Amino acid sequence: MIFNSEMRRVPCESKVLEYQVTRKAVKNINLRIKPDGRILISANQIVPVEFIDDFVQNKQEYIIRALKKYEENRKYAASVPRQYVSGENFDILGRSMRLKVVEENYEVVWTDGVFIFLSVKNKDDLKRKERLVTDWLKNLQLETFEQICKEIYQIFKKYDVPYPQLKIRYMTSRWGSCQPKRGVITLNSKLIEAPRNCIEYVVLHEFVHFIHQNHSRKFYEFVAMLMPDWKERKMELEKRT
Repeated sequence: MIFNSEMRRVPCESKVLEYQVTRKAVKNINLRIKPDGRILISANQIVPVEFIDDFVQNKQEYIIRALKKYEENRKYAASVPRQYVSGENFDILGRSMRLKVVEENYEVVWTDGVFIFLSVKNKDDLKRKERLVTDWLKNLQLETFEQICKEIYQIFKKYDVPYPQLKIRYMTSRWGSCQPKRGVITLNSKLIEAPRNCIEYVVLHEFVHFIHQNHSRKFYEFVAMLMPDWKERKMELEKRT
């Protein structure tokens, strides 16, 4: 049984470590470090947070070493052009999925939530493999973002906000943007790599701009009213920048 989760920050010797603690019916304090840099702790609800902070501090050398290793792996993966061969990893909705390429007499891309399966007529045709995966990702972005926009829009109907036009493109410095006068919301295509709750935060953030166009105190008060855990979602998203 899961009780609740919270984000905490612990000062260590070389840096401040931010971790997410989830309260569960477990006997021990469990530590997991994800390839995307997230530090996850599970602990029984009776364990004081000060004890958990001490646990993280005592494990800091191991944690920082693991974080550096994952960071090096990400940098290496980003610098090496994809070959679209079995074993390559793709981040999809907060999960790392491994590509499996098979040669068939038909061409299709699909996922079971763990692997991305690419069936292609010629496994050596790099451009064709790239095109198939790219088109699949674009369709996934459109379907996912449209679905989340429609869900979030239900909150804003009563504020007479018109349903916006959705645009998707790659952006280097922001996850989303809003043009209230034009009725347009633009989302970064790389958002498909983030967990769904992070995408929901970005979409809601942009929708709020139809009511409060600047990042004023009222803007953030409105965001907090509609999404009380927005700061946790934002912090999780910032780990991907």
